[in-house]
Amino acid sequence: MSIWWSLHLRRDAASVPLARRLLLGTMETAGVDPDVSYDLSVALSEACANAVEHGGATPGSPEAYRVTAYLDGEKCRIEVADSGPGFPATRGRPPTRHARTEAENGRGLGLIQELADHVHIGNKPGRGGAVVSFDKILKWREDSPLMAV
Repeated sequence: MSIWWSLHLRRDAASVPLARRLLLGTMETAGVDPDVSYDLSVALSEACANAVEHGGATPGSPEAYRVTAYLDGEKCRIEVADSGPGFPATRGRPPTRHARTEAENGRGLGLIQELADHVHIGNKPGRGGAVVSFDKILKWREDSPLMAV
C-alpha cells in the first residue's frame, strides 16, 4: 500500500509544526517505527524552515511552499519546494555549510543529510526555486497495519 500527500503552505513559521505533525500522524497511523518517524520529522522541519526563511526572496514570488510526502513499500520520500531564488549556481550540487556547533542557524541541510539515507538538493528547472528531497528506508512496528511485505 502507498500513502502520499501534498501541502501548499504559507511561508510562515507556524506552518513548520503543521507539516511535521501531519507527517508524524501519517507515520504513526501506518505503523512506522517511532525512531524513523522522528528522524524524518526533524529533517522535514529543517527543510520547511529553510523554505520559510529563504523561499520567497525574489520580487513577485509566491508566499507559499510545497511539501510532498510518499510512503511506498519500504521507503519514504519527502520533497520541499519553494519559489525563491534557489541555491547559488555551483558545479554539481550546492555546498552544505558546516556551521559551528554553537551557531543558531546554518546546520539544516547538514542535519538532513545525516538523518536521511539519500538527499538531493537543487533548483527547480526553469522558473527557479529550491528543491530539497530526501529518502529513508522505513522500519515497521510489529503491529503495523500497513507493514511492507
